[in-house]
Amino acid sequence: MQLVVARIGRAHGIKGEVTVEVRTDEPELRLAPGAVLATDPPSAGPLTIASGRVHSGRLLLRFEGVGDRTAAEALRNTLLVAEIDPEERPEDPEEFYDHQLEDLEVVTRDGTVVGRIESIAHLPAQDLLVVRREDGGELLIPFVGEIVPEVDLEAQRAVVDPPPGLLDEAGAEEARPGGESQA
Repeated sequence: MQLVVARIGRAHGIKGEVTVEVRTDEPELRLAPGAVLATDPPSAGPLTIASGRVHSGRLLLRFEGVGDRTAAEALRNTLLVAEIDPEERPEDPEEFYDHQLEDLEVVTRDGTVVGRIESIAHLPAQDLLVVRREDGGELLIPFVGEIVPEVDLEAQRAVVDPPPGLLDEAGAEEARPGGESQA
């Protein structure tokens, strides 16, 4: 099974280094020197990591055969893809790979079916579960412990405890000027 572990950003310096947007909770394992990664688009790879370092809070990688800024810039927006065992799970029991969450049934605490997880949107602030509702509509649910308190891979379901208005507009509070709210 293939897992997207990073997206290449802009070139850094003149020696072929690139910034990367990490998409794995195990960068020290997946993005270590010597790792060979497939790419999307496939024509950009495979790429072998020659070195990596952290600079100003960003991970910088250099790949074998990419020796200058021009070659590094040509890789911008390329996805780095690692091959993993489909049964492999992250060390932390509260972490999940995207493929483990996709197609899970989403239910509320009282058992009401909301829909199925279609995909996971990785945004800078937090991840969102993209849920296909029973009626065909789409719902975005923040993937945080307060809203998604339980993920049961064995039962193939995710339990949500939504705040008012997340699942339906009827429960939403309408914001009014001055910070007051009206139901």
